Amino acid sequence: MPKTYTQFVCQQCGRRSPRDMGRCPQCGAWNSMVEEVVAPARAARLSTTGPLIRSTPQRLAEINQDADERLPLSIAEFARVLGGGVVPGSIVLIGGDPGIGKSTLLLQVALEMASYARVLYVSGEESVRQIKMRALRLMRSGEREVEHVPEDLFLVTETNLEAILEHVEQLRPHLLIVDSIQTTSIPELESSAGSVSQVRESASRLRELAKASGLAVFLIGHVTKEGAIAGPRVLEHIVDTVLYLEGDRFQSYRLLRSVKNRFGATSEVGVFEMGERGLAEVPNPSEAFLAERMTSAPGSAIAVTMEGTRPLLVEVQGLTSPTPFGNPRRTPNGVDINRLLLIVAVLSRRSGLRLGDQDVFVNVVGGLTVDEPAADLAIAAAIASSAHNLPVRADTVLIGEVGLSGELRMVGQMPARLREAANLGFKKAIVPRRLRKGESWPDGVQVIEVRSLHQALKQALLADKDGAPPDG
Repeated sequence: MPKTYTQFVCQQCGRRSPRDMGRCPQCGAWNSMVEEVVAPARAARLSTTGPLIRSTPQRLAEINQDADERLPLSIAEFARVLGGGVVPGSIVLIGGDPGIGKSTLLLQVALEMASYARVLYVSGEESVRQIKMRALRLMRSGEREVEHVPEDLFLVTETNLEAILEHVEQLRPHLLIVDSIQTTSIPELESSAGSVSQVRESASRLRELAKASGLAVFLIGHVTKEGAIAGPRVLEHIVDTVLYLEGDRFQSYRLLRSVKNRFGATSEVGVFEMGERGLAEVPNPSEAFLAERMTSAPGSAIAVTMEGTRPLLVEVQGLTSPTPFGNPRRTPNGVDINRLLLIVAVLSRRSGLRLGDQDVFVNVVGGLTVDEPAADLAIAAAIASSAHNLPVRADTVLIGEVGLSGELRMVGQMPARLREAANLGFKKAIVPRRLRKGESWPDGVQVIEVRSLHQALKQALLADKDGAPPDG
């Protein structure tokens, strides 16, 4: 009879060890090794004569494809991130910080889809009474009475995966929501809920259920303090789509970002605003992010960044201040610190801007995080504007990557960026000079092509009191 033994499993990467370790030798995480009791099952004898094939290969031309292969979703921002709607048989993982709105968003999806499809909402953290209270709050508008409650939305509080599968077998829903995958457990496994083995096995069985029955499955995942989804990294490989709900808890805006999608574009973003009725869509996020902008204030520049296939106009603020310390500080918010150090070095060395005794602060308004290098020129202009105490032209956007030699480099999808700027009323755009002629610039915006960062700053900053542009 197989013996029961114990092992230590890293909760971050899944490495197994026969003894406890303070630090995982594979991923380097501290205090992540958790003891688990393992009772190996008796190995089944393989039959060499019985039938082993359960699937049947099909010709590509003979596979039927339904015309309507996605379930419609009236929440346009959510459908945009998914790629157009909910794909039957898909499994989607949604992660985010505690209290960011993951359960609220999926409950809104359940309420909307229950009008034409059967939905099963499984919660391991809340009772059905708590879920109903939240659902009624989401459906209430001001002082009006509660709207019609969907008949095909079923709620259950359950953590046993076997019981969840039995509920699915009885109800035959079109959509299954599990809140959360870390609270789901399988009785056969000796480890506790949330461990590597429990999360991996639960997600694998739900994936088999989705692929075999055509049931769409949404999983809510907890995140670690570093911002990654808790559990093994293989969890993100099991699912079809991985979404992150991001945002500052002190801001009302939430960004639903796709980091993996087998049925749509990766890095697509949907924008929501948290209110009394849950998460409301923001159809024009660029206009919302620029609503409180002070056009005549030094240290403000407008960048056009691409989030998936959507161009977003964001305000980048810069501030320089004499430092009282020996080493000046470089403090970014929404910008990578290494990118900020590079831009400050180029401004100091190539544009003659003295920043060696200045603290430099950079902030992206709205709680957004800008990663792409297309915002380099706007960041540099915001810093130079604050240092010279001259405002950037209010009707101008700045797009371009800054090189170490002070040159500007072209970025992708420039026509789409310029069209979005023209739609919001901007008249000018400072961009890198094109070396190869391609698609013509869109109408409605004057494109100023420059070769270097120094030339771009002369074009972007307003003249001083003597009528001369800043020079270094």
